[in-house]
Amino acid sequence: MSKDLINKILITLGFIFIYRLLAYVPVPGVNIDVVKEFFDSNANNALGLVNMFSGNAVERLSIISLGIMPYITASIIMELLAATFPALGKMKKERDGMQKYMQIIRYTTIVITLIQSVGVSMGLNSLTGQSGQGAISIDMDTFIAVSSISMLTGTMLLMWIGEQITQKGIGNGISLIIFAGIVSAIPSAIGGTIDLVNNGQMSFLTVIAIIVIILATVGAIIYVELGERRVPVSYSRKVMMQNQNKRVMNYIPIKVNLAGVIPAIFASAILMFPATILQGSQNEYLLVVADYLSPTSYTFNLFMFLFVVFFAFFYASITFNAKDISENLKKQGGFIPGVRPGASTAEFLNETASRLTFWGAIYLGLISTVPWLLVKAMGVPFYFGGVAVLIVVQVAIDTMRKIEAQQYMNKYETLSAVGL
Repeated sequence: MSKDLINKILITLGFIFIYRLLAYVPVPGVNIDVVKEFFDSNANNALGLVNMFSGNAVERLSIISLGIMPYITASIIMELLAATFPALGKMKKERDGMQKYMQIIRYTTIVITLIQSVGVSMGLNSLTGQSGQGAISIDMDTFIAVSSISMLTGTMLLMWIGEQITQKGIGNGISLIIFAGIVSAIPSAIGGTIDLVNNGQMSFLTVIAIIVIILATVGAIIYVELGERRVPVSYSRKVMMQNQNKRVMNYIPIKVNLAGVIPAIFASAILMFPATILQGSQNEYLLVVADYLSPTSYTFNLFMFLFVVFFAFFYASITFNAKDISENLKKQGGFIPGVRPGASTAEFLNETASRLTFWGAIYLGLISTVPWLLVKAMGVPFYFGGVAVLIVVQVAIDTMRKIEAQQYMNKYETLSAVGL
């Protein structure tokens, strides 16, 4: 590794370390023991899933309890608006417009964070521990103001850390923050599993079966995520002569999973929101609905599969623009053999992407639900889902690709310097 690459890796690790430290900074005026007691009793429902994605910051009611999800929600909203309104989509493509676009995302993140932080603060007012002690130790109005500002500051810090990692480190900063939050829960999960085995609540064969399921899930994710359809491209003789000393890509890579991990994250967020809200209800009928929407229920996983498939098609249609690819290809003097340039090329690429997205959507839906079904069938007393594994493996693959790309770039720069 070059010195530049090592520095980028160290910068990334340093920012992730800061992120993990922030997870231990509580919001002022909170009785942490009462909050932790509440989350321990709700470890297997939607609240436990939210806590896992935050790296256990929620059960400590840290200043980063809301995590990076407000930023992701704002980004998804802007993506949808950019696809709906041409003027916003044009702004995103321009260099100066992109800065304004990102600024709008930041302002939207602030609004979403404030709404969520006020809602969480008000919800804590009715939370009490087994000893009757309240979760808030100061005046309610003061607490709402202090906690809202604290959580907003925490989310803004996470957003800044993510941008710094992307610019100065290696990999996508936002993805690595989610990755670090999930991975940080692995040691406690291993410790909990060992305790279950020692207490006789789980057999050693069951543990081996779980390990096999995890390895099979990881293998399936790697196999599909690296899969792509390479559409051949030919260039005119004039273009080839002009680029004879340059590398001209002679294919268009179209991934099997064009949507990435966004459909799984979005589906989880939508399903967890009503389940989390209904957990605090005392109404008998609403509690029944909450049970149906619990991550450990079959209905939750059925909806998860359907929502993931839907958002996979929806998000792929936004991110993959066959018309732009066709126009750029035509400008560069390239064409797909047997397909006319222009509208015919765009139609061909759309059909190809649609077929791949169908299988990619089914793959995402199965990965998000099947591991839990297998673990449930074995009678395991804790929640295990494929969404967390999917995020971890995808981010790991993406980061490794960027490290390899940086290594190749350094080699080319060295060879160019030697040649000069």
